Amino acid sequence: MTSSPERRWSIRARVLTGMMLLVGLALLVAGTASFAVQRHELNERLDESLTRTVKEFKVLTETGVDPRTMERFKHAEDLLYIAMQRTLPSPKQGMLALVGNKVRWTAPDIVNTRLEDDPEFLEWARTVQDANHIRLGTVDTDITTYRAVVVPVSLPADHEHGAFVLAYDYSAEAIANDRNFMIYAAVGGSVMLVAALAAWLVVGRMLDPIRRLQTTAQQISETDVSQRIEVSGNDEFAELTVTVNEMLDRLEGALSSQRQLLDDVGHELRTPVTIINGHLELMDPSDPEDVGQSRDIAMDELGRMSLLINDLVTLAKSNRMDFLQVEPTEVGKLLDDILDKARGLGPRQWRVDYRTEATVSLDPVRTTQAMLQLCANAVKFSAEGSRIGLGNEIVRDGQGNTTLRWWVSDAGVGIQAEDLERIFERFGRGQNSVRSSGSGLGLNIVQAIAETHGGRVWVNSEHGKGSTFYIDMPLSTGSKEA
Repeated sequence: MTSSPERRWSIRARVLTGMMLLVGLALLVAGTASFAVQRHELNERLDESLTRTVKEFKVLTETGVDPRTMERFKHAEDLLYIAMQRTLPSPKQGMLALVGNKVRWTAPDIVNTRLEDDPEFLEWARTVQDANHIRLGTVDTDITTYRAVVVPVSLPADHEHGAFVLAYDYSAEAIANDRNFMIYAAVGGSVMLVAALAAWLVVGRMLDPIRRLQTTAQQISETDVSQRIEVSGNDEFAELTVTVNEMLDRLEGALSSQRQLLDDVGHELRTPVTIINGHLELMDPSDPEDVGQSRDIAMDELGRMSLLINDLVTLAKSNRMDFLQVEPTEVGKLLDDILDKARGLGPRQWRVDYRTEATVSLDPVRTTQAMLQLCANAVKFSAEGSRIGLGNEIVRDGQGNTTLRWWVSDAGVGIQAEDLERIFERFGRGQNSVRSSGSGLGLNIVQAIAETHGGRVWVNSEHGKGSTFYIDMPLSTGSKEA
């Protein structure tokens, strides 16, 4: 007995984990991309603002006049003073003016970003102001990170050099951007939690048929396969449930048939074994006549047992794919061959009632076997010299279906109405039959041959007047009449 494998992760948990990983990865990629875009836009906005201020300062330097003298600026200190008066810093922006290496002018008190209070930033500004070109860059200090621009100022009439310094508190500006990302992350996490709860419920509902299937499978035992799964919905799981229920129907039928077969075979074999055993126990070994009689009885019962076993083997083979060897067959000629073989079954008036000339796809060997079995039954239950008719014809119904019909008719004792259904069962016999007349599987074999051809076997009979057995075989599209 094999033990069931240890279950570490349920399907529900694995599906949910996969979905959450996929959603989380999508949110992460989207959030990261959004964060990068917003950070890039922030950098561009700050640089654009600083660049615009530098351009305005250049215009002032080139075209501006000192309001006190109404002439062009001669001193860097005056130019820087007017420039700072005309510049309105944003809430996170600061500015100052350097003359030489000293801070000469600072932003109004209402400006929160105080550049003059950060020694590291002042040292960087003094260092870069000596260059003869504008310097735009990022400055990291212990206080914060700045995005700053330093514009050197040098006037021909002034021996002192100055610099206009304008800077954004980059860390403070980035906080707003980071806050948006944190809000996005919080909302995304909340969405994932809600999605996880919804997915847990939805996946659980979707897998409910699987759980019912598992419960039903656990309840099914070798002796009880009557449990069925309740079908709900109309999706793929409902189709799976219907398929499993149909499989259980077939399994229950097969097990029931198997049990019935074992019971019937045991019953059928028990009788000849009992007969043989009883005669051998009562046999007088010293009496040659008694020995001969016991031998004949034993051989007769063993022959019947052999017939039973052969018929059981034939029925077992009927479930195999290679039971039929279908080929195009001329059914008129096949009927003549069957008639020739049937004449040896007994002295009867053998006749062909009707013969159709057509080529049909069927197994000629199995068809012959079925027809000869019906002929043997006709001989068994009819008087010597009575008429037995064989025939075949193509029958068309009103729905466009075409069937090849075979039949064997006799003028024998007939079948009582209450026996018409039972005679096709395994080991089924009518009231006119006797135990020693056969295995009780003949008509069951005929039925198996008819069903493997996709058809059926049936009978019309009137007690005391005879019977006609029919085998109907649906025709394939490749069949044709001659």
